[in-house]
Amino acid sequence: MDSDLPGYNRYFKLGGKDIWSFINETAAAQEKSSGEKVVNLGQGFFSYAPPHFAIEAVKKALDVPMNNQYAHSRGKPNLLKAIAETYSVRFGRELSTDEVQVTTGANEGMLAVFTGLLERGDEVIVFQPFFDQYIPNIELSGGKVIYVKLLPPSDFGERTVTGDEWTIDWEQLEKSISNKTKMIVINSPYNPVGKIFNEQEMRRIGALAIEHNFYICSDEVYENLFFIPKLTRFATLGNDIARRTITIGSAGKTFAATGWRIGWVIANKQIIPPITAAHTRICFSTPAPLQEGVASALQIAKTNNYYKQMKEDYVTKYKIFDSIFDELNLPYTVAAGGYYLLVNFHKVKIPTEFEFPPDILKEKRDFKLAYWLIKQFGVVAIPPSVFYLPEDGHIIEDCLRFAICKDDDVLVEAVKRLRPLKKYIVD
Repeated sequence: MDSDLPGYNRYFKLGGKDIWSFINETAAAQEKSSGEKVVNLGQGFFSYAPPHFAIEAVKKALDVPMNNQYAHSRGKPNLLKAIAETYSVRFGRELSTDEVQVTTGANEGMLAVFTGLLERGDEVIVFQPFFDQYIPNIELSGGKVIYVKLLPPSDFGERTVTGDEWTIDWEQLEKSISNKTKMIVINSPYNPVGKIFNEQEMRRIGALAIEHNFYICSDEVYENLFFIPKLTRFATLGNDIARRTITIGSAGKTFAATGWRIGWVIANKQIIPPITAAHTRICFSTPAPLQEGVASALQIAKTNNYYKQMKEDYVTKYKIFDSIFDELNLPYTVAAGGYYLLVNFHKVKIPTEFEFPPDILKEKRDFKLAYWLIKQFGVVAIPPSVFYLPEDGHIIEDCLRFAICKDDDVLVEAVKRLRPLKKYIVD
């Protein structure tokens, strides 16, 4: 930046590469040097189109002149109604549209929640590993992040585990609560682990929220992808917990349309107004034709078996991709929900002669694993230590996160490319 200019907000650390730049640039360089397309299982965007009925609903909405003008800051009436009706069934109680705020994606929804409800110095508890956007959203809203660990089983490097075996450090959680605690953020199904918090865990967190009077921000963007009999929700665990619960949803994750940027917040009608006020200042309103399209898609999805078919499709995707790690005897966390697979590469030995660039040499082992996987096998994954504080990233540095929200043939190709890993495994 020119030295004679006034400067910029130093919160944003410019220069260097974030994880997404590192991964994408490495993948692009590999494609250029090898002449072969990499299999990108890094970022959680879909390789296939949204369902036809959702696309047609958006196209139809574009033909209505008023749908191409500003929407009300709260959201288009049709979408507010569709969300309220959908979640009345899911929550087991009648919701009103006064309990819904439409947002420009789930991420902006969470920013609006933090901006609308946090005052400077308020504390927000976040579990490690965390979705990286949580942290700046909280801090830019004036909040202070308090980190609590979710602990993997001690022998995760030796065997495949379940999400329930990743446990909350309850002692640390209870010690982290203070008179400044305003909120806790929970992601279930959980990126990157694939864990779904069970009812016992949720009730214990809910009891703490009641005792200490703080909000529960429940990020449920993967809610339609769960592979266990029941997805427990904070909003269904009795009135005292429900009235403190803020539920975040996403049309992008629901309809394989992350570029549409349609999300929503569901909360007690008493706290929707400050969230709406924050949303109004952040982006004023959310794209109107896409709201109308999503409203129609939600109504159609009630009756066309879409959610059931989507889950069945993902069971197949996991079966395809899990198979290579079963074959190689590399442990992973069985995904109870979402579309990520967290695989433990503790048994994998990177050849000593493999050369890393200087900026990778200083990073944790998962960065080296991710770089090597791209260069050696043409498969892209994310090093999950970025979802921890630097001092805690060692907990997960033997692991890589794969996004399986891809066409089945892409996953089949990934399995084929990963099979030669066998010669690098040391038992």
